[in-house]
Amino acid sequence: MKDKKFDAVKMMREIRDKLSQLYKEDTEAEKRDLEFVRSKYKVKAKNLKVHSK
Repeated sequence: MKDKKFDAVKMMREIRDKLSQLYKEDTEAEKRDLEFVRSKYKVKAKNLKVHSK
């Protein structure tokens, strides 16, 4: 494999893992984040169920 200066897949894994850990610790954080994004981009939610494990 080539040495890369920037590895997008690695970066996305790190972001996903960080958010996953945050949402496990604070169950309402995901809901707040989604509401913020919806209001920022003026998107209406079709289904308000939050997935949980």
